[in-house]
Amino acid sequence: MNSRKLVGMFFKTLTIGGLAGLIISFFVKAGEYAKVLSPFDALEFLGLLVFFVGLGLVFAVVSQTGFFAYLFINRLGLSVFRSFWPTVQILLIAFVVFDLVYFPYQAAEGEIPLYLFILMSAAILVYGWIIAKIKAKETNQRAFIPALFLMVVMTTIEWVPGLRTSGTDYAWLMIIPLLACNTYQLLILHRLTRVDSEKQSANKGKGSPANKRNAAQHKKIKPSKI
Repeated sequence: MNSRKLVGMFFKTLTIGGLAGLIISFFVKAGEYAKVLSPFDALEFLGLLVFFVGLGLVFAVVSQTGFFAYLFINRLGLSVFRSFWPTVQILLIAFVVFDLVYFPYQAAEGEIPLYLFILMSAAILVYGWIIAKIKAKETNQRAFIPALFLMVVMTTIEWVPGLRTSGTDYAWLMIIPLLACNTYQLLILHRLTRVDSEKQSANKGKGSPANKRNAAQHKKIKPSKI
């Protein structure tokens, strides 16, 4: 992947994060919007839009940091655990899914029903499973577990600051941009690298010895001056 595509991926991820942050704010912070719409205050409304877009941009940067950390961790895991790396990832996924239920429920001290945390954890797992299946279908089946690891484990690690806030508003405001950005980066990466691989193969084909001999045969031989 060249730098132009990397920069393009960076800014598209930022755009997705900003839009996702703005859209989810309409539902999570509907009361804040209602205050500035009745009576209508243009400056306050514009300020809200800028704030939530900016918040989405911040979460997009967090997502990008986690995504590139995942690429490094995946390579490191392959070199250390070798054939056991998929098994290690499955264990980590199961551990994180359990933690998404146990620790938030303990922190809530019974104020929030247990089944809500179970539904939250299950929703992230199911969504990650669907995206991982798409990734595996577009690449190969070996990509399924690493993709699920990214969507569940890395997303949860990125989400930790949102889980530590009081209330659920900022947890929602954070998780939606994170999932949107991670999904985009995961599904676009192989498309960008595949194009580069195809171009390299085409260039190698043009520069092969057989092609060079064919080109030389078609050239006209100039008569010698001697």
